[in-house]
Amino acid sequence: MIRNREELAKTPAHETALDCIAAGIEATQPTRVMSEALDRDGSALTIGDATVDLDDYGEVVVVGGGKAAAQMANVIEDVLGDRLTDGVVVTNDPQETDRIAVVEGSHPTPNEAGEEGARRVLSLADDATAETLVLCLISGGGSALLPAPVDGVSLAELQSLTDDLLSSGATIHEINAVRKHLSAIKGGQLAAAAAPATVHSLVLSDVVGDDPSIIASGPTVPDESTYADARDVLDRYDIQPSAAIEERLENGDDGERSETPTANDPAFERTELHMLANGFTALAAARSVAEEHGYTPVILSSQVEGEAREAAKTHAAIADEALATENPVSPPAVLLSGGETTVTLDGDGSGGPNQEFVLSGALTSTSADVVVASVDTDGKDGASDVAGAIADRDALDDERRARAALAANDVYPYLAERGLVVDTGKTGTNVNDLRVLVVGESDDTR
Repeated sequence: MIRNREELAKTPAHETALDCIAAGIEATQPTRVMSEALDRDGSALTIGDATVDLDDYGEVVVVGGGKAAAQMANVIEDVLGDRLTDGVVVTNDPQETDRIAVVEGSHPTPNEAGEEGARRVLSLADDATAETLVLCLISGGGSALLPAPVDGVSLAELQSLTDDLLSSGATIHEINAVRKHLSAIKGGQLAAAAAPATVHSLVLSDVVGDDPSIIASGPTVPDESTYADARDVLDRYDIQPSAAIEERLENGDDGERSETPTANDPAFERTELHMLANGFTALAAARSVAEEHGYTPVILSSQVEGEAREAAKTHAAIADEALATENPVSPPAVLLSGGETTVTLDGDGSGGPNQEFVLSGALTSTSADVVVASVDTDGKDGASDVAGAIADRDALDDERRARAALAANDVYPYLAERGLVVDTGKTGTNVNDLRVLVVGESDDTR
């Protein structure tokens, strides 16, 4: 799971942090999660707590998109067997499948292949009838991987706007409010295209709070955001879109275009959503590993947001407090958190919230008895090719340069030169950030 583990496992505390990270990622692997959620006995298909009778439908099609879509497709192919009629998913992590077409798109900026794949997904949905069961596989990254820009807006314009939004410091809720109103598939529009088919969505959450309307921009669930909301986001972050995008949003705000479908839309009368895994799934697995290593685990929150470097200061302060006063927990302990922090690019670097979190946290802590680790569970932190980093204060041998790297949003070179980055490669899953602070050292020396 961690390619450079041997280099990183400097102490038992480091080993514990790495084991927690690996366990969290493994617990949210799509193949594992899907296999646990799905079962079939004859015509009875079980999805979590729900049962669907396949004999009620003339055809069964699979659509979807996200970083985990191909792995999810592999499992559902095995479960459905010859009951599967057709399918197409879009992902940036392709896998070999037998009957479901896998289109390789791009993340975080959409590309032409993703647009073509999204059109194929929409076409299958459009062809669905009341006799069709549509199984929609949704995971993190689906917003970028299923672009389907509306008429009058080019993919190039959408790409440019996406880049501006991602570097602005806007939250995923804000970014997706914009993307929903520039796409033919997001914000419940896939469900509208499939109606009157029965739609069951199988979802791996990558958003804080698990709001299904935000995950992959909610293609199969109601959307309460508006054109006005989208315009407000662009104004708030001083983003100037292309003329075509500005006109589209302005016309929608003026009532000249229909809003995305809301909860009372008949498109959702035959839809159901199944949340299969989320950030807390990863935290719970990491908690179990910490206990096995003789540490007292504390899950601080699965919903941490905000600037990465600032969130790190709070985490480090809690770790130092535990060492000084045994509050809120007596060491040896492992502090865990999840969610999604952001980086507002003020410098010339490429950001990387998990790497910024680690560097800021290690700089903030006053003790070498605190090991700070943080990764993006998809294996790619910001624009870098690593998942995150792990460090303690002793690893930071040039604090002036470290602080300069933080100021420039360019922490990767500093961390990489010191062998502190965590390399997992693409993990096939995405449930946002997983942060581990090991406080003190356990007597367990495994």
